[in-house]
Amino acid sequence: MPKLEPFQDDYYLWEYVPSIALSIIFLLLFFAPTIFHVWKAWKTRARFCIPFIIGGVFEVIGFAVRATCTYATANLILYILQSIFILLGPVLFAASVYMVLARVIRSVGAEKYSLIRINWVTKTFVAGDILSFLVQGQGSGLMATDGLENIAKGIVVTGLMIQIFVFGFFILTAMVFEKRMKRVPTSEAPYTHRLYPLYAVSWLIMLRSIFRVIEYGMGQKGYVLVNEWPLFVFDAVPMVGVMVIWGIWHPGMIEESSSRTGAS
Repeated sequence: MPKLEPFQDDYYLWEYVPSIALSIIFLLLFFAPTIFHVWKAWKTRARFCIPFIIGGVFEVIGFAVRATCTYATANLILYILQSIFILLGPVLFAASVYMVLARVIRSVGAEKYSLIRINWVTKTFVAGDILSFLVQGQGSGLMATDGLENIAKGIVVTGLMIQIFVFGFFILTAMVFEKRMKRVPTSEAPYTHRLYPLYAVSWLIMLRSIFRVIEYGMGQKGYVLVNEWPLFVFDAVPMVGVMVIWGIWHPGMIEESSSRTGAS
C-alpha cells in the first residue's frame, strides 16, 4: 500500500502520494506519439524534428519515473529525475518548433517579410531555447542541494521566463510574416495551414510555461504543488496536445512544398 514517507526527519518531498495510474496513462499517451514521430521523421528525413522526438522521450522517462515514485515517496533521486525530465521535455519540443518558421517562409519565397533576417530566424530562437534549457536544467539539478531549494526554484523560474519571452517574440515574428503575406502575397502556394498548427503548439507550450512559473512562484506549500491534478491538466495534457497536433500537421513535408513551388 503506497504511503507518504518523510525524506528526512519531518521533511517530505511530496505533498501527496503521486498517482501511479495517471502516471502510467500519460506515459502511454506520450509513448505512442513519440514512436509515431520517430517513424514520421525517418520517412520524411526531417532531422530538425530530432529534438522534438527527444522531448517525447523525456516525457516518457519522466512519467515512468514518476510512476515508481508512488512506492518510493522518500527517494530523492527519483523525485529529482521525474521533475527534471517532465520539466525539460517541452523545451526540446520548442527547439523543433522554432526551426519550422524559417522553412515556412522560404517555402513561399517570402524571406523579405521576415521580422528577423531569414538566416538568423532559426539561430536566434534556438539560441534562446538552449539558454532556457541550460538555466532550467541547472536549477533542477540544484534542487538536490540542501539549503538551496529556494535558489534552485528561482533559477528554474528564470529559465521559464526566458522561454516565455522567446516564445512571445517567436509568435510575434510569425504573426508579422502572416500579416505582410496577406497584404502582398508573394506566391499562390498555401502557407496558412502550416502557420496555424505552429500557433497552436506555440500557445500550448507558452501557457504551460506560465503555469510552471505560477507553480514555482506559489512555493512548496502553494495549492499547485499540494495538489496533483494541476500538473496533469496544465502541463501533461497540453504537451500531449502538442505532440498530436505536430503529428497530424507534420512539418516534414515543407521542403517538398518548397521544391514544388520553385518548380512551378
